[in-house]
Amino acid sequence: MKLQCDVEVVNRMLPTFGMKSRGKGTRAVLSIGRHLDKTSQRSNIYMMICTAKDRAGSKYKLKDNIEKFFTWFVEEGKATVRLKEPAVDICLSKADANSLKSFLSAARLADRGSDTSSLPLSTLTPVRARDVEQPKKKLTIVSKKDYPLTSNFPYSLEQLQVSYCKLSRVDMRMLSLKALRKLDLSNNHIKKLPATIGDLSCLSELILHNNHLEAFSEALCLSTLQRTLQLLDLSQNRLQSLPAQFCQLRELSNLKLDDNELVCLPFHIGRLSKLRFLSAAHNQLAVLPGDFRKLSLENLDLFGNPFIQPNPLDHTIQLTFPLPLQELASRAVSNLRIPYGPHLIPAHLCQDLELAKTCDCGCVCINFYIRTAVSMNLHQVSHTVVLVDDMGGTDAPVQQHFCSLSCYSEFLDNSLQRGIR
Repeated sequence: MKLQCDVEVVNRMLPTFGMKSRGKGTRAVLSIGRHLDKTSQRSNIYMMICTAKDRAGSKYKLKDNIEKFFTWFVEEGKATVRLKEPAVDICLSKADANSLKSFLSAARLADRGSDTSSLPLSTLTPVRARDVEQPKKKLTIVSKKDYPLTSNFPYSLEQLQVSYCKLSRVDMRMLSLKALRKLDLSNNHIKKLPATIGDLSCLSELILHNNHLEAFSEALCLSTLQRTLQLLDLSQNRLQSLPAQFCQLRELSNLKLDDNELVCLPFHIGRLSKLRFLSAAHNQLAVLPGDFRKLSLENLDLFGNPFIQPNPLDHTIQLTFPLPLQELASRAVSNLRIPYGPHLIPAHLCQDLELAKTCDCGCVCINFYIRTAVSMNLHQVSHTVVLVDDMGGTDAPVQQHFCSLSCYSEFLDNSLQRGIR
């Protein structure tokens, strides 16, 4: 039985002499195995701790020698084993939680003197230098020949880049790296993302530049990435749309969507209140969603999109008279801010309410409205704007919705008056 983790052996007599422990663990390999006691000429079960400075290892007898186990934080890879003789606390940290549990179970059995034939004992021999190296935090692989096929990725990785390896899918071994903060899988052939990427609870940067992605799933948008993801690079893929739930990723500050086939941006993009850098150049965007006005960016790049020339007289009317009862009720729920959810009303009505549009008058419309496009200078939402076209423009069309004919007529009158002036 072996365990790799950080270890600090604390002498409990230190405070007696006015001294403190160092408070910092050292990378070590712990083993539980048999050792011949030269004094008694008996073979007993020992725990051996090997570090980079002491690769031969220090041995501690286990049978009837463990005073207490402290396992409150075992799920975080931390535990302490208190020995009777010598009077030391063996503090373990940065261990794999499952491996740590197995190791502590073996230590308990050894302490009780249980049948040792059932114990997975190791040979107590000096360790190799590489076994006690500090845990690896960063790994970069940019060649298929360097890709690990038979060994796992170091569990302690916080940054992993795997590029130019022709990966067609995400390696599931990567998804067990719970400390991962940055995952760069750019320049591969990945077509689909597993929902389990959302289980990487520390992930703040996800780079998927130049792959073959055709979708970004709703499941990822509703995962723990909502609370952690700050940078997302989906440039140079095959995306045609993003799910409405995409705007649940509210920690995003940097979003790259260049060189895709996007025909629209997420309807509620304005909910990304922390977004500061947005690039969606070279897509198929004809018009921006009305919610785009709510953004507050530092840098914006929408170059190379086939934006329409907005004309307030060009409009889509989706109104009936009188309005259906469902539309009136849905408008009332939104305008009066009445709480709703799938436990109160059918799920499809919840989805409709999530896509509510706001009229110029401040009221809400759901499925019945008049829609047109108006020109907006992008400097209204971003400090720095990359030119929209080769003509040096920084204006782009933005959708505008109206809840009634009277609101639309008033808008046209105001537009006409501004034009005359």
